[in-house]
Parts: sequence; structure tokens; C-alpha cells
Amino acid sequence: MGQTVTITYLLNSGYLVEGDGWTLVFDDYQDPPGAVEQALARGGRCFFFVSHAHFDHFSPEIRRFADRTERYILSDDIKGLAEGRRFPADKTVWLGKYDGWEGEGIKVTSFDSTDQGTSFLVEIGGWRIFHAGDFNWWHWYDESDEDNKLAKNGFMKQMKKLDGLDADLAFFPADGRLWDARSLGPKEFCRRTAVKALATMHSVGYPRWQPEPDFFAPGREIPVWAPDTPGERRTLTQGGEFTS
Repeated sequence: MGQTVTITYLLNSGYLVEGDGWTLVFDDYQDPPGAVEQALARGGRCFFFVSHAHFDHFSPEIRRFADRTERYILSDDIKGLAEGRRFPADKTVWLGKYDGWEGEGIKVTSFDSTDQGTSFLVEIGGWRIFHAGDFNWWHWYDESDEDNKLAKNGFMKQMKKLDGLDADLAFFPADGRLWDARSLGPKEFCRRTAVKALATMHSVGYPRWQPEPDFFAPGREIPVWAPDTPGERRTLTQGGEFTS
């Protein structure tokens, strides 16, 4: 069992996670530092994940890595796109909501989103890693109170499926477009799960986010990494500690 993983921020919700002989690539729609190519050059089994078809999560360009990829694990809404149907059938797994797939030393469970597509829980090499995709408490200040109430209710409904989730690492949005409501989703998610470390997403073009003083309940603090520059990298211990 590997005791550390190396995590590289790509852009938006894009992350690269490298463990002992394996690599996970999440929502790689742009990779300014070329981190994915560098990781593939280092070898090991590689799995690509795409949470949904939005342009800032899905790029058909990831097909160019097919000869060095074990599996593309894609939300099934991408299948509706012409570009999505061009992925190699023998290497592509389509997952709907509350779906799953297991093989080649990896287990994947999908959950619903409060936007489009899915979120993923990935188990590999003794690690449990959650990627939220666009699952979040979306509170928009230019929306009506009724719309925001519906958004909150939808988020809380999906959180019932995630109550008590145990994971070594979670990638979760702290979206700068929500301004002072950007902490609502990650705060509730951390309160109701047992994740050991948090890395944030959806912060492109906004000040680097950090949790407020009352973000965590007393005694429940976990390490938080909120990158804002592509290519930023951290090492995470399985006990839940980020190091540069």
C-alpha cells in the first residue's frame, strides 16, 4: 500500500493523482503545464475520469493518450456527444448515476450531481479518492430565493447518499463565482463526511480560497489545499497531511 500520493492541479476541476504504479486524471480539459504527458512518461497504469460533458471538464483531446491508458471512465452524458462516441470502445467505461465498475485493481462508484453528470469515488492501491465534478450547493446571488431554495434542497438530498463517506482525499468546488456563498457546499460536505483532506476546485480567476475560522467544527479540522495556478503540486500522506 502506498503511503503517499502526488497531486498536481491542472485547471478548474482538473487534477492528476500519482500513486505507487498508478495515475488518475480527473476532468482534464486543459493542462497548461503538460503534467499529464509527464506523468504518462513515468509509466504505470493510467485511468482518465470525466465527470460530465461541460466544456470546462471534458476535452476530446484526451483521446490522444489512448495507447497509454488503461481505461477512460466517463459520465454517460458524454455519450450523447459526437466526440464522446469516438473514444475506443474497448477502453471506455460509461457510468450513470449510482453506478459502478471494478477491474484492473480499481473500483469506481458514481454518485449524482447537482448539475450535470456524476461524481466519483475511486478506490485504488489502498486509497479512497472522491471527485465531486459539479456536485455542489449552488447558491447564485442573481437567482431568485425560490431557485436557491430548490438548489439547496437538491444538494441536501444528494448529501444523504454521501453521509459518513470515508475518503483519504476529496476534490470539491469552492467556486469563486458564488462569492461569499462559495463555502456553503464544501462546509456541509466536510461536516457530514469523514474525508481526511480537501482540495478545492472551480477557482479560476478568483482569489485563492481558504476556509473561514468557523468552517470546521471544533476537533474536526482537516488539511485544505486551494490551488490557483496550473502545475501546483502537493504530496499527501495517507494520514491526511499536504506537503510541498
